[in-house]
Amino acid sequence: MRDQAMKDPVTKGEKRYAERVDTNAVLDCGWGRLIFGQTFTDPQALVDCLREEQPQRRDIAFYIRDPHVVLAAAPQEVFLDPSHTFRLDLATYRSSKSRPRGYFIRRLASEADATAVNRIYETNHMVPVEPDFFWRQRDSRTLNYLVAEDNESGEIIGTVTGVDHERAFADPEKGSSLWCLAVEPTTQHPGVGEALVRRLSELFQARGCAYMDLSVLHDNEGAIALYEKLGFRRVPFFTLKRKNVINEKLFIGSPPEEELNIYARIIVDEARRRGIGVEVLDAEGGYFRLSYGGRSVVCRESLSDLTTAIAMSLCDDKSATRRLMERVGVPVPKQIKADEEDEEALKDFLEACGEVVVKPVRGEQGRGVVVGIDNLEDFKAAIKSARSVSPEVIAEEFSPGEDLRVIVINDQVVAAAMRKPPEIVGDGKKTVKDLIQRLSRRREAATQGESRIPLDEETERIVRAGGHEMDDVLDEGERLRVRKTANLHTGGQLVDVTDDLHEAIAESAIKAARAIDIPVVGVDFMIDAPDRERHVFIEANERPGLANHEPQPTAERFIDLLFPLSIKGDAREGRS
Repeated sequence: MRDQAMKDPVTKGEKRYAERVDTNAVLDCGWGRLIFGQTFTDPQALVDCLREEQPQRRDIAFYIRDPHVVLAAAPQEVFLDPSHTFRLDLATYRSSKSRPRGYFIRRLASEADATAVNRIYETNHMVPVEPDFFWRQRDSRTLNYLVAEDNESGEIIGTVTGVDHERAFADPEKGSSLWCLAVEPTTQHPGVGEALVRRLSELFQARGCAYMDLSVLHDNEGAIALYEKLGFRRVPFFTLKRKNVINEKLFIGSPPEEELNIYARIIVDEARRRGIGVEVLDAEGGYFRLSYGGRSVVCRESLSDLTTAIAMSLCDDKSATRRLMERVGVPVPKQIKADEEDEEALKDFLEACGEVVVKPVRGEQGRGVVVGIDNLEDFKAAIKSARSVSPEVIAEEFSPGEDLRVIVINDQVVAAAMRKPPEIVGDGKKTVKDLIQRLSRRREAATQGESRIPLDEETERIVRAGGHEMDDVLDEGERLRVRKTANLHTGGQLVDVTDDLHEAIAESAIKAARAIDIPVVGVDFMIDAPDRERHVFIEANERPGLANHEPQPTAERFIDLLFPLSIKGDAREGRS
């Protein structure tokens, strides 16, 4: 009797529940399957179901009441996911009185929506879904896809998926669950995640669902704080997953490279995926060594042994780089060496150009760069500021338009992105300073600390140029640009335009890389639009941030460059 009880730990109540529902219920969600553990009476059957997981998919066995029993059936194959389960009681849930500003929530309605959702998944390191899967499910009442759309651009900036349990497996409890909440990291709009959760809650509440559950990693403090704010409470259900490559970090712990920044880690992750050895040399500085097939390469993020000291020196010296570009036929702006003591030269250059840009000759990450100067007083102040970064300072003709970064790897354009300066949107309540700090916190969280908006003299100058002071309250919906530069490290954001890049711009980027003789480079231009021909060279960066251009395959092409033999044979032939 005791042995039989151990084999069949199902209670009478659970048996009655099972009689009213579909047994061994499984739902394909595109990224993997949801396996509803409460519909399985046999632990071995649940394990066998998990074993049917397809490659590059992540199945989730949810509502496991007795995980120790299932784990005992396959301890080497499955693991207990380190996530908490939270539940929202829809009977007591109350909608928010405030509505989203600058965007709205709607159902997924087109293949373009599906493609955009997939892009957000990939940017957030989630398992992608075939776009046609979304499209086939567009009228489903079981799987419910919501998206957040920007009012002005029409861009999809967030998504969430809901599952109706009654339709999925005839759930007598009339439950529902939330999955795949994801927000575009570069969006300027606050509260997108909260708005998506609320709209899904209202949808299931209107259907008469009793509750909405979700699973969240135990250390995701920001998400947990949001869910608790909305009224979610912990419930004692557990999740099991298979030990696969996608889940590896969850069951083996953090690897040594976890301390690397996002720009180094994206490369290391791709290397590990290919079986390339990784040795972290200095996590704080972003240094690591990659080894494969007797070959070893030391990198600092996207800078490697393959980049020569001469190429680095050319990128570092903006005057030398500009002269080189001029010789090879890449369009460049007018330029002079800037000295605040030579007022006549500054006046003449300002008169000839109208607006100018001041830069330290050597420097990176936008430090010391001041854009859009149109008077002598600011001109001299900017030169003095730039001199704190580099003793030599240059002034360039200001080229109007959009800021573009093109990534060239091994003489091929791999990615292109518009770089947008940070911009705040008023709500009629908060001061300019508060809005800047709020946007800066979001940018910092989205880039794991790599991007923030400095509250310095340059920010105050741009705010004043926009007709405001830091303590002013912007009207609701009013927009204010708070930096002229679009550098990521000072709060800028990137918008992928790789597919729209004009051939002339791509040719100039490749020409610039070849002139510098550099294998990996970020080439910056000022342009009218990515699909128009006009472009002016600004500078070249020998250590571009590859993580900024996801989901373009920047890390993949970087590893291809370092270790061509690590490319699968058929792919290698296709790229040769």
